Amino acid sequence: MQSQQQPFRRSYMSREESFIYDKEARVPMVDTMNAARIEFTEKGVMHLASRRCDLVKISPVGAMLVINTQFTVPRNFYLDIPDARINRVGCVLMKTHAINMIEVRFLSPMSDRDLNRVYAFSTHPSHRDVMLDIRA
Repeated sequence: MQSQQQPFRRSYMSREESFIYDKEARVPMVDTMNAARIEFTEKGVMHLASRRCDLVKISPVGAMLVINTQFTVPRNFYLDIPDARINRVGCVLMKTHAINMIEVRFLSPMSDRDLNRVYAFSTHPSHRDVMLDIRA
C-alpha cells in the first residue's frame, strides 16, 4: 500500500497572518550586559519563583539570556531588568542552547525608551557613552 501525497488545499487559515511572526522586520540583536531576573509560577498558581540571569543580547522583539543556575525554564515567564527599572516583560521561550543560554521573544515589542534605559545601565563596553534622556 503506497501513500499518496495530498495536494495542498487552501483554507481560511492559510490567509491568516500575525504581525509578530510574519510581517515583522527582522531586527538584529545588540550586545549588552545587564543583570536580570526570570519570574514564573511553580506548581500551578500556588508559588511565584524567581531566578537570576544575565541579559546578553536584546532587540525590540526578543533577547538572549544566560542562566546562572541550572533549572527547568518554563515556556512562559516574566523578565525583570532591575537596573533599568523595567518590570514584568512577558516572554515566551523560543530556543534553549547548550551553553546555559536561552532565546526568548517578548509578547509585545519593547519601546525605544525602554531599550535606551537598558543600554544606559549596561556594563558592556559598546554602551559606555550612552546617556539617559531625562526628558523622555
